[in-house]
Amino acid sequence: MITKLELDKLAKKYETVDFIKDDPIQFPHRGKCISDIELYGFIASLFAYGNRKMFIKKLDEIFEKAEGDLLGFVKNGDFKSLKGVEYRFSKENDIIPIFNILSELYNNSKGLEELFSYAWKNKTDYQNFFQTVVDYFYARAPKTVGQGFYHMIPNPNNGGAMKRMNMFLRWMVRKPPVDLGIWDFMGVNDLLIPLDVHVARISRQMGLLTRKSNDFKAVIELTENLRKFSQNDPVKYDFAMFAFGIELNNVKKEKING
Repeated sequence: MITKLELDKLAKKYETVDFIKDDPIQFPHRGKCISDIELYGFIASLFAYGNRKMFIKKLDEIFEKAEGDLLGFVKNGDFKSLKGVEYRFSKENDIIPIFNILSELYNNSKGLEELFSYAWKNKTDYQNFFQTVVDYFYARAPKTVGQGFYHMIPNPNNGGAMKRMNMFLRWMVRKPPVDLGIWDFMGVNDLLIPLDVHVARISRQMGLLTRKSNDFKAVIELTENLRKFSQNDPVKYDFAMFAFGIELNNVKKEKING
């Protein structure tokens, strides 16, 4: 099993401002106010799957339509410019309803922080916490949405890892330099590791994950094991997982080129 010293070294090496420019976290860093930041972050997290260059290009395309004022764009509620926008499983009839729901949320409340903080304060467990947030969107989704909508906002009851929502929470709760740290209704020690295929594979190679399925139970197992290394900030090792994968690839390249 990898040691705490090795993990801490990797996390420290990669948790720098240089990490931001090639990661989807670049988008919430564009925000000019708290509402702007959380909107950039939430929307970016929904699209953050598949090929990184492709979804970053798609997000640039979408955010360009806001002309530098994402909060104003969302509150205005005119999303004709999003017609024809699609990304992999999600078509315009999946994407535009999400913007419509966000428009309602920001015109009638303080926005995503209020929704997430309400869910957190009234939770019975993590799954229930996520379910409250997701149900807000499901209850307002028109019948015309397809599977692309539900892929972007997955149902926690299906037992999935909720990777993108955990990633979004990391962005909003953990402190800079990489994360934004604008929400304080939950602690950094309450966050769960954003688990995808890459992180799961690396975690097993490190000896930190034994569960074979990349599901929510695996998220809990991995987070608890990381908590043994850093009780107050277990998800800082998300950077170490990323780093370990890069360094492994570099070693492989050197062997091939050698």
